[in-house]
Amino acid sequence: MTTPNMFIVYVGDAPAAARFYGDLFEMKPVFESPRFIAFDLGGGIQLAVWSGVQDELSRTVPRTSELCLALPGAPEEIDDLFRKWVDKGVDVVAKPYDEVFGRTFLVADPDGNLIRVAPVD
Repeated sequence: MTTPNMFIVYVGDAPAAARFYGDLFEMKPVFESPRFIAFDLGGGIQLAVWSGVQDELSRTVPRTSELCLALPGAPEEIDDLFRKWVDKGVDVVAKPYDEVFGRTFLVADPDGNLIRVAPVD
């Protein structure tokens, strides 16, 4: 079976985006080039930021996907992480609220890409 092993987020400035994601998720890059920077998520899976398609994509292109950080624990864990990220200055898209799958919130990276925090299913 073949399974995806890298998730790429299109950004305008890869080094700036890498600083944002590195700070947000408290991780360091495992590969860096001027326009492509990757982070190891474990289990052979990577998250990368890529600014090599600037001519084809711009900040006006709608973002139709999101990254999700699934947290174990009670709803308070999600609220605590929300407060921590707000203190870091993230762009809040939706404050914590209860959804059919549990407590959740949404933020955006500097390019408008969405990041959801939700409970582990």
